[in-house]
Amino acid sequence: MNLNLREIASATMILFAVIDIIGSIPIIISLRNKVGHIQSEKATIVASCIMIAFLFIGEEILKLIGIDVNSFAVAGAFVIFFLALEMILGIALYRDDVPESASIVPIAFPLIAGAGTMTALLALRAEFHVENIIIAIILNTIFVYIVLKSSKIIERFLGKNGINIIRKVFGVILMAIAVKLFTSNINELFQ
Repeated sequence: MNLNLREIASATMILFAVIDIIGSIPIIISLRNKVGHIQSEKATIVASCIMIAFLFIGEEILKLIGIDVNSFAVAGAFVIFFLALEMILGIALYRDDVPESASIVPIAFPLIAGAGTMTALLALRAEFHVENIIIAIILNTIFVYIVLKSSKIIERFLGKNGINIIRKVFGVILMAIAVKLFTSNINELFQ
């Protein structure tokens, strides 16, 4: 076992910023208003299963199509960079339309375990031990579950400005992570 508190903390923060469940509160609330109820348990369990499965078979899928982890991590750095830009500038470069029904599909995938999360997982895999990433996934899904269960309370407590401030702070953190990911993996590609 290669448990490392620093790796766990880093991976947890990266996934927290990429999943951006706080920034997704407006989407979650509009879904709850449309359909009445969100299955928080199902959504978080399915999302964590998707993330853990991708952590293990994602690299094999890449090998199958002839892409190494470092190349994927560099591409992932770009995706994370653009996600950070969206968060900091408050713009939407890309966002799926809000679905008609709230079930596993819109919440677990792509809201929680979306393309950005998958990219971050493989990028993390290139730098951290798997057990630390799994702990980070579990910590994040626990937090996601709490947010899904109490989204109305959080919205009232933070208000629109509070949510915007949190998104911008995590956007800056995410941008720094993207730059670090890019520089550490681009060197590997040229060696």
